[in-house]
Amino acid sequence: MSSSRLASALFACRVLVLAASVPALMRLRLPRLAALLEPAAPGVDAGEAELRALAGRVDRLLSLGRPLVRPGCLTRGVTLFWFLRRAGGDVRLVFGLGEVDGETAGHCWLVRDGAPFLEKVDPRPLFTELYRIPQRAD
Repeated sequence: MSSSRLASALFACRVLVLAASVPALMRLRLPRLAALLEPAAPGVDAGEAELRALAGRVDRLLSLGRPLVRPGCLTRGVTLFWFLRRAGGDVRLVFGLGEVDGETAGHCWLVRDGAPFLEKVDPRPLFTELYRIPQRAD
């Protein structure tokens, strides 16, 4: 196996193991979760094109990981946050609560430069931010 194929296979394993761990991680108190997710020393901010390419790879692996990997914003958000932060992405993971179709609902999403990042629709009109990792403001 070539070194690039081996690196790709190892990356896929890391993504799938982390994504499969999200339900257990979400049982932690948010400050403990934040301490586990935030890298000790985030790198220099990566460019948007690099972050979008990495997110595309992670998203493809998440879709291939079912049923081992649960679908949904928690799995996607936590997994993307983990890998984008370690790639030097200046992103935040935001948890919010709101009302959708008359029902209370939660959502999590990434924020970059003060705006939702990698979201099809801006979640802020529907969801009130309750917590973010890291907690510093944009």
